[in-house]
Amino acid sequence: MDPASSIFRLATLVWVAIFTCDNAAGRSGTFVTASALSPIQLEKEALLNTGWWNSSLSPADYSSDHCKWTGITCNSAGSIIGLHLSKDNVNFNGRLSHLNFSCFPNLESLRIQAYYDGFTGSIPSEISALSKLQLLDLSSNRLRGTIPSQIGNLRNLVYLNVSDNVLTGPVPSTLGRLTNLNYMSLSRNLLGGLLPQEIGNLKNLIELDVGDNSLIGPIPLTLSRLTSLKKLSSNQNQLNGLLPQEIGNLKNLMLLDVGNNDIIGPIPSTLGLLSDLSYLDLSCNQFNSSIPNELTRLTQLFHLDLSSNKLSGKIPSQIAIQFPGLCGNILDLHSCHTTKPATLFVEIFLPLAIVFSVIVFACLLLIKRYEKPKLKTRVTNSIDVFSIWNYDGRIVFEHLIEATEDFDSKYCIGTGAYGSVYKAQLPNGRVFALKKLNSPETEELAFIRSFRNEAQVLSQVLHRNIVKLYGFCFNRKCMFLIYEYMERGSLFCILHNDDEAVELDWAKRVNIVKAMAHALAYLHHDCSPSIVHRDISSNNILLNSKLEAFVADFGTARLLHADSSNQTLLAGTYGYIAPELAYTMVVTEKCDVYSFGVVTLEVLMGKHPRDLLSSLSSSSDPQIMLIDVLDQRLPPPVDQQVIQDILLVSTISFACLQLNPKSRPTMQSVSQKLLITRKTPLMKHAAIQDISISELRK
Repeated sequence: MDPASSIFRLATLVWVAIFTCDNAAGRSGTFVTASALSPIQLEKEALLNTGWWNSSLSPADYSSDHCKWTGITCNSAGSIIGLHLSKDNVNFNGRLSHLNFSCFPNLESLRIQAYYDGFTGSIPSEISALSKLQLLDLSSNRLRGTIPSQIGNLRNLVYLNVSDNVLTGPVPSTLGRLTNLNYMSLSRNLLGGLLPQEIGNLKNLIELDVGDNSLIGPIPLTLSRLTSLKKLSSNQNQLNGLLPQEIGNLKNLMLLDVGNNDIIGPIPSTLGLLSDLSYLDLSCNQFNSSIPNELTRLTQLFHLDLSSNKLSGKIPSQIAIQFPGLCGNILDLHSCHTTKPATLFVEIFLPLAIVFSVIVFACLLLIKRYEKPKLKTRVTNSIDVFSIWNYDGRIVFEHLIEATEDFDSKYCIGTGAYGSVYKAQLPNGRVFALKKLNSPETEELAFIRSFRNEAQVLSQVLHRNIVKLYGFCFNRKCMFLIYEYMERGSLFCILHNDDEAVELDWAKRVNIVKAMAHALAYLHHDCSPSIVHRDISSNNILLNSKLEAFVADFGTARLLHADSSNQTLLAGTYGYIAPELAYTMVVTEKCDVYSFGVVTLEVLMGKHPRDLLSSLSSSSDPQIMLIDVLDQRLPPPVDQQVIQDILLVSTISFACLQLNPKSRPTMQSVSQKLLITRKTPLMKHAAIQDISISELRK
C-alpha cells in the first residue's frame, strides 16, 4: 500500500472513531458506522486522534498491538484499562477535550502528567463517562476553568489528584458522592469559595490536601467525620473562624497543617487526643490564649510550628523535655503580613538580640564542658547540641549516652556500612534507635558532608512508610543519628529466620510490597527536588511490632533536580544494584525501581532471587512455575483476593526488573496500581498452580 493510501485510511479510521464513540455516548452524530470498527479498534484510533506517539516506534509500528505501547495497560481481552499520558508519549499541542472518553468504557486508571508542559483547556464534563474509573490523576498540567460537578458521578474513584494546575471556581459539593475515595488533592490551584460540607461524607478518605488555594470561610465541622484521615492539609488559604474542638475525633491523624490562614481563637485542647500526630503546623494565623498543656500528650510529635500567632502565657515546661524538637520559635512575634515600622524593634531586633545572647551563652557552656577531662556518668543540668535541620531542638545528650552505657555492645541491634545501630530507652520511657557513625570516618570532610546530607534529607521527609529521623548529635567527639525505633528489625533478618518468616503470611507480604512502593513513590514524585534512595535492599526495610514495613537508611540518598542525572560513585548493596550502574554510573529513579523489583521477589520467595534472575536471563527461557518459586515455608495461597494480589505484585516485580531502564515503570505508577482495586483478573487460569513465570513477564 502506498504512503498516500495509508494516510487516507488512517484519517478515515480516526473520523469513524470520533463519530462512532460520540453516538455510543448518546451525543448527536451524523456518521453512524458502529460495525466498521471493533470497540478495541476504536480505543486505538481514539488514542491516535489524541496525538499519541512513541519515540521508540516507527510510523509503521502503530499498526502493532497498542497494548504494548508505552503508557497503556490492557486487560486479558485486550481492552484498555489504564492510560498514562505524558510528554514521552503524547503530542501536547491539544486540549484534554481531544481525548474521546466515551471510547474507553473499561478504563480504570487515567494519569495525565507532563509537569507544566501538558494539556491545556478545562476538565471536560464528559469525563463522567468513565464509569469504571478508580484512579484519576490530572496533576501538574495547565488546566484552567472549574472542576466539573459531573466528576461526582465517578462513584468508583479511589484516587483523585488535580493539584498544580490553574483551576478556579468553587470546590464542587458533588465530590461528596465519591465515598470510595482514599486520596484527594486539590492543592496549588486558584480554587475559591467555601470548602463544602459534603466533604464530610468521604468516610474512607485517608489523605486530603486543599492547600495553597484561595478558600475562605470556616473549616467545616463535618470534617470531624473523616475518622480514617491520616493527613489533612489546608494551609495557604484564607480560612477563618475557629479550629473546631471536634478535630480531636480524627484519632488516626498523623499530619495537620492549617498554617498561613486567618484562624482565630484558642488552640483546641482536643489536639491532645491525636496520639499518632507527628506533624502539626498552626503557624501564621490569629490563634490567641495560651498553649494548652494537652499538647504534651503528643508523644509522636516531631514537627511543631506555632510561630506568628497571638499566643500568650508561658510555654508548658514539659514540651521542651518531652518533644525532641520544635519547628520555629513559638515566642516569635513576627507577623506573616506587613510589619509596621513602629514595631520593628519589638518584633524583630529584640528577638534577634535574645537569640544571639542564648547562642553566646550556649557556646560558653560547651567550651567549659570540653575542658573537663572526661564525661560525667550523669550530668542532668548540662546538655549537648541536638540538632534537626529547620528545627530549634535540644535534647539531654547525657541521657542518650547513659541509655546505651556509652554505646556498649550489648545494646547494639545492627551494623551497616556507616556504623552501628543501638537501642536507647530514655528515662521517660521513649525508645530510639541511635545510629553511631564510625569514628575514623567522621574526621573526613566527605563523610561529614554525607552525614549532613542524610540529616537534611530525612528531616524534610514525612511519610507513614518511611522511618522518622528525630534528630542528630554532631560534635568533635561523637556523631549519631536518632531514629524511630522498629521493634522487629530488618526484613532480611526476619526472612532468614524460619519461625519469624512464617509470621509473614501472604497478605502481610503483599502489604510490605505496597508500603515500599508508596514510600518510594513519595520520594521520587512528591519531594521537590526528588530523592533517590540508592540502596534499597531487604536490610533497609524495617518492620515495627505490627510487621508493617518502613523504608530506612538514607546514608547514600541523593537529591536530584528535575530533568537531570547524577553521576556518582557506585553505591548500594550487591545483588540489588541496577545493571546500568556498572557501566553508566548515572543514578536515576529507575535504579531504585530495579532494586524494588529485587526486594519484591525476595519477599515472595523468602530469599534473594539471584538464582531465578540468572535462569531468566538465559536464552533458553525455562518454563518455571510461579508456585515453585514462592516461599515454601508458607502454605500455598487459596484465597482468591490474595492470589490476585500475588499475581499483581509478581507482574509488577518483573516489569521493574527490565534491563532497559526506560522500560521500567515509575514508582508512582506502581504505587497507584497497588492502590486501586483490580476487578479484572490478570490471568485466565483459575488456579495459581497453572501460572508460569513467563506468563507474568509478558
